[in-house]
Amino acid sequence: MSAYCVLHGLALRPHVKTHKSPRIAAEQLRLGAAGLTCATPRELEVMSDTCSDLLLMHPPVGAAKVRRILNVSRDVRLTVALDSLDAVDPLAEAADAAERGVDVYVEVDAGMHRVGVATPDEAIAIAKRVRSLPPLSYRGIAFYPGHVRQHLTRQDEVLGKLRADLASWLGALGDAGVPPEVVSGGLTPAAWRMHEVAGVTEVRPGTYVYNDRATVEIGACAWEDCALTVLATVVSTAVPGQAVVDAGSKALGREPLPAGDEAGYGCLLDRHEVRVVRMSEEHGILDLRQTDWKPHVGDVVRIIPNHVCIVVHLNDLIHGVRGQLVEATWPVSARGRLPLSGAVS
Repeated sequence: MSAYCVLHGLALRPHVKTHKSPRIAAEQLRLGAAGLTCATPRELEVMSDTCSDLLLMHPPVGAAKVRRILNVSRDVRLTVALDSLDAVDPLAEAADAAERGVDVYVEVDAGMHRVGVATPDEAIAIAKRVRSLPPLSYRGIAFYPGHVRQHLTRQDEVLGKLRADLASWLGALGDAGVPPEVVSGGLTPAAWRMHEVAGVTEVRPGTYVYNDRATVEIGACAWEDCALTVLATVVSTAVPGQAVVDAGSKALGREPLPAGDEAGYGCLLDRHEVRVVRMSEEHGILDLRQTDWKPHVGDVVRIIPNHVCIVVHLNDLIHGVRGQLVEATWPVSARGRLPLSGAVS
């Protein structure tokens, strides 16, 4: 990913919500990442020991949350993304009280319809308001094209619309005298095509660092690119046509593929036809109807989850394995919501 971004002149700001690990973040930075993207105040706090350029890609709303954000180490260049005038003034007041500068991206809706202003006029109004309220500094715009979930071979139409929409946004912002220095976008499902979206200067993929079954299914990676698996043990074969493992919804999450629940919640690393088709909290049901594999109680399997970000958040440790050797163990330090000791006054 770093090589791709260098080749196309894009700044890489990976999203740490996937791994939540300072050790892995440090490796991303060593390989050329310009900064990191966070989703929670805790991620900001944890990553501030590793990186001096952090983006909070989540609206900074609520007095307690804003105070906590501004309490992050002053060695950090702090950027936040927001999409409302209602969020601007309280942030400016808190930043002024904290005597701390904060960079701002105005978040725009690129088609996912989750957050982000819907019109250029709204973005212009927010940008101008930010400019008028030091110590805030308007840096640019951000978008998350989470609606681009089609297979790589079927993304042309949606990316074409994204290009046209973004060109319209950039034209309007420029005409209004608030051209963005930074245009931040991107995601793993279309990561390798972000250079085709003119105007984008920064990308924020997250899943790519591990990859998962959903990423394979849309063609954005190969099975051998899936770096994270959940180790599970077969605990029952009593019911014909299935095996039960000791990894359920509390280990694998409960997020179906776009095909729905029938696609299952994960598959075996070395037998992709064996899917986790049902789960309880601590039980995962493997469907054996499409395989000649005959598991025995006590067998150990590795499961590729549908959505790796959820799985990481459910576990305390990541074990680094090369071949059959465990070389390292990394804590998922940014897991959860609690502040670090002394982080909030």
